Amino acid sequence: MEVRTVFIVLWIAIMALKLVIAARLPLFVDEAFYWLEGQHLAWAYSDLPGLTAWLIRLGTTLFGDGVLAVRLPFLAISALVPWLIVSMTAREFDTDAGWIAGCAALLLPLLGSLGVMALPDAVLALATVLCLDAGMRLLREVTHGAALLLALGLALGALSHYRFIAVIGVGIVVLLWLPRGREVLRDPRVWIAIAFGAAAWIPLLIWNVDNAEAGLRFQLVDRHPWALHADGWLFVVVQALLVTPLLFVALMIGAWRGRKAPNDAARFLAICGGLLVLGFCVLGFVADTERVSFHWPLPGYIALLPLVGFVLAQWPRWLRVATWATLALGFVGVVGYYSAVSSSQLRAQMAAQKWYPSNFAGWDTLATAVRQQLGEMPDDTVLVADNFKVAAELGFALDRRDIRVLDHPLNRHHGRAPQLQLWGLQLGDRAELGGRPVLLVVGASDVKFSALLARYQAICARMGGLPVTRVVNADRGGQRFVLARLDPGAAADGDCVTPAVAHVDAPAPGARVSGHFEVRGWAVKDGSGVASVVVTLDGAPVADARYGIANGWVSQFLQGGSRDPSQPDVGFAATVDVGDRAPGTYWLGIEIIGRDGSVERWAEQPLRILPMD
Repeated sequence: MEVRTVFIVLWIAIMALKLVIAARLPLFVDEAFYWLEGQHLAWAYSDLPGLTAWLIRLGTTLFGDGVLAVRLPFLAISALVPWLIVSMTAREFDTDAGWIAGCAALLLPLLGSLGVMALPDAVLALATVLCLDAGMRLLREVTHGAALLLALGLALGALSHYRFIAVIGVGIVVLLWLPRGREVLRDPRVWIAIAFGAAAWIPLLIWNVDNAEAGLRFQLVDRHPWALHADGWLFVVVQALLVTPLLFVALMIGAWRGRKAPNDAARFLAICGGLLVLGFCVLGFVADTERVSFHWPLPGYIALLPLVGFVLAQWPRWLRVATWATLALGFVGVVGYYSAVSSSQLRAQMAAQKWYPSNFAGWDTLATAVRQQLGEMPDDTVLVADNFKVAAELGFALDRRDIRVLDHPLNRHHGRAPQLQLWGLQLGDRAELGGRPVLLVVGASDVKFSALLARYQAICARMGGLPVTRVVNADRGGQRFVLARLDPGAAADGDCVTPAVAHVDAPAPGARVSGHFEVRGWAVKDGSGVASVVVTLDGAPVADARYGIANGWVSQFLQGGSRDPSQPDVGFAATVDVGDRAPGTYWLGIEIIGRDGSVERWAEQPLRILPMD
């Protein structure tokens, strides 16, 4: 089968697969916030330039509500990028090299999976390809068409993400490096294109000037430690794994060999790609490690893809086969992850695991519960979210753009607090609501466990109370939410009663048990205290725990300390008889009954019941 046919078959199959996944994958929290930005159209926002929000608004306007409508513009862009790579590679080198580069672009996990989510990286990739294409055209001959293509690429990049600054900087450096590039920069048409691209940054600059440089400070200062750390080595390893090791080596060889190629286009691509990848890898030693950053070097890999065919041509057949096989496996791994996250059953099975996809999970369950609760409350009820994640996801699910948001570390941690303030959605305290009833939705999984009680206490201080109206456990508590109904004039007297905070110390998650086994842990509830604890298996009560065992460690562990009136006697223990239950996996949970009459189910954890000897 000729390479052209392979590319076309791959393109059709991958686009169809991505379309199916995009229609089923729950909305990621960043996508939900970009959707919310699209409901408040502006030239720029606190976290991004405007284009991502505009595309989402376009998708929902043309195709209606729903996750697929949100993602369709990005799927269309991702479908175009491989063809552009094929076109520019075939024009500058040869046809077979073009189809090989296109196949690699389709299977490269970071690039091939673009469009499955409505993220700015799709437009960033398109802008990168257009600028690279324009650069190679200009090196051959400066024309009006090439200058126009450069202007378009620069403008799209400026409207997509702050990270595009790296592409611009490297591109200018390489043009100054190459003798022919310096000639290109003497042509006024090129500077007109550059000026047009620079003008596209004006809305973002104006936003920053008007808002104390909040976006620039977050992207370039606040989110980065700017100090050496060893995690940079992990960043390099992750790059090799995500690109797939053999292709990563091929791309790096292409960059090294191409830097001295007689062909200006090859040198331009090799140096651009090499500097971008190297620069981001070096940045990994001093920059942010808390948020996702593995996709940063993607523009560098895009620049190097046209050279990969020449490297592979010199490798023995078995190594070429191994390269394509590992690349295909890498792509399958990434889309396989998205497919797994799209399955509610698989998400539930991952609930007690470290890799539980919390940013994708639980939102439909929460929206259903909120809808039901609002139906039981007055029409003028104000819906208040604990943080931007909850507000954005509920806003999308309920088609609401008016959800108020409490101050939360997450809002600042992700650069969304200034935008919420500009929209007038950030809520200082309950007094601002003029005595209207409130339904408050708290994300109990959105802070460190040790800081959860302190977060409850902070909300109490702002809202005057935090009565537990309903606890929503999505995926057996992998995601937990507390719904609190605050009626007018119902401010708490004395100590605020918080939701319960608890932990099962034994058995450990995944433990194997048989016959009788002991359940031990602790539970606190500020203000009222805990009346009793019931142990459950698969949601059914199996034992009443003995509550009131001394445990002075708990108050020291919990930030802010516990104001439970039973302190330090907050431990519990129970003996569970598995009876005649069939061997297999069960879910162990606890039900906490407060002295205020509240009943809260805590997150469940799996355990394995073994056959009796």
